[in-house]
Amino acid sequence: MGTLGPDAVTQLWREQSRALTLYARQWCDAPEDIVQEAFLTLVRQPSAPDNPLGWIYRVVRNRAQNAGRARRRRQSRETAAAQRRPSWFEPGHDDRLDADAASEALQQLPDDQREAIVARIWGGLGFDEIARLTDASTSTVYRNYRRGLRVLQERLGWKCETSNNKTSR
Repeated sequence: MGTLGPDAVTQLWREQSRALTLYARQWCDAPEDIVQEAFLTLVRQPSAPDNPLGWIYRVVRNRAQNAGRARRRRQSRETAAAQRRPSWFEPGHDDRLDADAASEALQQLPDDQREAIVARIWGGLGFDEIARLTDASTSTVYRNYRRGLRVLQERLGWKCETSNNKTSR
């Protein structure tokens, strides 16, 4: 048993890489990477396997299954973590606000709009304070705040009642 030469590896690649990719696709989302890694492993072997084709299929299968299991575990952990994530809002006695819907709508806002709204409404900061905090002009912070409120109104189907002292600069 000698090493597998570059010509033999190249020929095996040309003849089998597409079929191996299709084979790996049934277990994982990145079959091309798996096939490439398997060929790199083959090249690094100190001696050629008795049956290189069978060997490469075994390596592709094992790696693809491992990658698929890892992806499913990661998704499961991420889903569990997302479900444990606390709501942005404290539960209250006021049924006017659906906390889950409001949290989701807030998270979908651009960062600058979300930051202005949270700092203004829940933080009680003035627009000048938010401007200093975010290194933006007061007028930019105010525009971000108003745009964000309009988007929230549309998404949540409610009208924001703001008094002059809440929206004034």
